[in-house]
Amino acid sequence: MSKTISVIGLSLLICIGVVGGVSVAVAQENEKAVKETVAVIVAEKWLATVDEGKYGDSWKEAALYFRNAISKEQWEKSLQAVRTPLGKMKSRQVQSKSYSTSLPGAPDGEYVVILFKTTFENKASAIETVTPMLDKDGKWRVSGYFIR
Repeated sequence: MSKTISVIGLSLLICIGVVGGVSVAVAQENEKAVKETVAVIVAEKWLATVDEGKYGDSWKEAALYFRNAISKEQWEKSLQAVRTPLGKMKSRQVQSKSYSTSLPGAPDGEYVVILFKTTFENKASAIETVTPMLDKDGKWRVSGYFIR
């Protein structure tokens, strides 16, 4: 009888361990999904500022890492050169989003790389890559922007 109880007890512990492991994995995936969702909201708000031509404001709203990498004046000149010829933004959809704690050429941290499929007046198909990061103050802010 004690052998049967031991086997049942061991089986129960294994089941609890498996279920516990699954629960942790599900919780981690949910947390990642929440971070991706928040990052997309931040990116879309920041892009709206860029779309309005408020390039200096977009620099001020960006992550400290971003502001340390490029001056406000350099940022404004870069965006004027790249965005102005494209005309007004007509549509933008999230193509993909990916949470990461490590990106090439950037310090370790929490990032979400978001690809937007965007249509402008003068460019039918563009891909905008926006990378929000969790800043030192606990707020998500854009740390990178590329367009092709």
